[in-house]
Amino acid sequence: MGSYYINRTFFFDVHPPLGKMLIGLAGYLSGYDGTFMFQRPGDKYEQHNYMGMRRFCASLGSLLIPFAYLIVLELSKSLPAALLTAALLTFDTGCLTLSQYILLDPILMFFIMAAMLSMVKYNSCADRPFSAPWWFWLSLTGINLAGALGVKFVGLFIILQVGWNTISDLWHLFGDLSLSLVTMGKHLTARILCLIVLPLALYTATYAVHFMVLNKSGPGDGFFSSAFQARLAGNNLHNASIPEHLAYGSVITVKNLRMAIGYLHSHRHLYPEGIGARQQQVTTYLHKDYNNLWIIKKHNTNSDPLDPSFPVEFVRHGDIIRLEHKETSRNLHSHYHEAPLTRKHYQVTGYGINGTGDSNDFWRIEVVNRKFGNRIKVLRSRIRFIHLVTGCVLGSSGKILPKWGWEQVEVTCTPYLKETLNSIWNVEDHINPKLPNISLDVLQPSFPEILLESHMVMIRGNNGLKPNDNEFTSKPWHWPINYQGLRFSGINDTDFRVYLLGNPVVWWLNLLSIALYLLSGSIIAVAVQRGAHLPAEVEGLSEVLLRGGGQLLLGWVLHYFPFFLMGRVLYFHHYFPAMLFSSMLTGVLWDTLLRLCAWSLASFSLASSIHVLGVLSLVLGTAYSFYLFHPLAYGMVGPLAQEFPGDSQLWSQFPDPPSCG
Repeated sequence: MGSYYINRTFFFDVHPPLGKMLIGLAGYLSGYDGTFMFQRPGDKYEQHNYMGMRRFCASLGSLLIPFAYLIVLELSKSLPAALLTAALLTFDTGCLTLSQYILLDPILMFFIMAAMLSMVKYNSCADRPFSAPWWFWLSLTGINLAGALGVKFVGLFIILQVGWNTISDLWHLFGDLSLSLVTMGKHLTARILCLIVLPLALYTATYAVHFMVLNKSGPGDGFFSSAFQARLAGNNLHNASIPEHLAYGSVITVKNLRMAIGYLHSHRHLYPEGIGARQQQVTTYLHKDYNNLWIIKKHNTNSDPLDPSFPVEFVRHGDIIRLEHKETSRNLHSHYHEAPLTRKHYQVTGYGINGTGDSNDFWRIEVVNRKFGNRIKVLRSRIRFIHLVTGCVLGSSGKILPKWGWEQVEVTCTPYLKETLNSIWNVEDHINPKLPNISLDVLQPSFPEILLESHMVMIRGNNGLKPNDNEFTSKPWHWPINYQGLRFSGINDTDFRVYLLGNPVVWWLNLLSIALYLLSGSIIAVAVQRGAHLPAEVEGLSEVLLRGGGQLLLGWVLHYFPFFLMGRVLYFHHYFPAMLFSSMLTGVLWDTLLRLCAWSLASFSLASSIHVLGVLSLVLGTAYSFYLFHPLAYGMVGPLAQEFPGDSQLWSQFPDPPSCG
């Protein structure tokens, strides 16, 4: 996708554009020419200069460690806690693997951690409101929020965290009676400007750049509307001139508005025996083809509307029409036979001879919401075809027909009249010699319209994501326990040498720390609520645990639990933003617990060493575990497991068996 930016070729992706734009920019500045295909892991780069993009992602991934160090240092005011957190991330094989490839994840995590750091920094300036540092960190928080959301939609989770922090902050200020309403208004305005207006402006600006750079037709055209495609150089609609309003006798193509459905299509092949009526197949087809052409005619006459002696008669909302297939002269037809795949829908066929059929060929054409008055506009009018006899609506199920249907997409007539994109169409190509042509530039959508359309397409694409063949997906409960990783790189499909898996010591320690935090935090919260008198040192440590640790626990919850509600396909790497928060929580928790242990054993001679030895043991333990597991990230060498017959039964228990020398 970075290559597409360098070549200015339009493409479709389910994520916002910022991450890919930055990768493309890194490649462009480092001399990459955008010609490598990136078809599969293990392909040789040969002469292609890819290292600039790798260095860019690795640099952002490396910055996660100082960001985590500074966040924990700010929240806990403890150098050992910050060092322990930095060690956990330094020695995690998962973060290392994810950061060393050309991926969106290190860019996303960079902006998430940068936003978190900016937030805790501006919190620390609360006693100096409206000072230069306060404005700087508040504005930087907004910039990083725009960056996180601009890379992936899951950047919304850090926005929720900053939003909760902001609401809590404003609620606290509202309770300060020493502040005037004017001052409160200034606080509210500052946060609206820096945390809402600024991020939205920057986020929108990334799309403006995205659409400006990608101005050539490419593999993403078919996912978007006809009006959108008209703005892309090289697309057949670009700089085209066609009649604006639909008239009888016009030759047209009709495109379904649902993503990746395509054009209403027919061909001379019949439905096979036993599949409804043995009549001509009607499907949808993603590509341009002569078999996509239809002639729009009146339902009650066979006279030629293009006869010069007849005046032009425009098609209007509510008209009863026939659609005659130009190549085969059969009418678009439906009846009470079941559709081939969607059994509760009716079959759609091509029927008749030279345009002569029966009443099942009649359709009422309707403009959705009647947006464009009575006439029907090319490209812009969203239309539906209602079958006059059965009352069903022409649509596409999105299901792929078997080989007898040339693996094209099923067209049905649905008796369910609810308006969905499956049953909404627009006219794209339009040929009528009796009508004046207008340039499609007049019909091109505005920037707000293409911004809205791109988001609708991305959301539908996200919801419709399915795993590829032989691709290992996972469930959210797998992630914190490091249950199963992802094959990342290797020579061929069976010999993967780099494996995305977290350092088990780090990940299991993080999971234990979350449980311990919930237990210890609950005990301390209950004690404080009951008015227990705590010594000054214990009270200070308790505040760090509840406030600082609470911020980090909230970050983990927001970046983890929403995945349980998602219907799309999920992968192990989705957990890594949450893992960053759990690692920071681990640093704060163990530093606090060890300090409490040292305080409680203050009468013993070795009490002062407990904290230092505890932190040092955790750092050395994670370092040693990294030594054991580092081949996962840097590449495994030695024979494969299946080369040892005696070991094959053992390794067969694992979904992706890595082999270490």
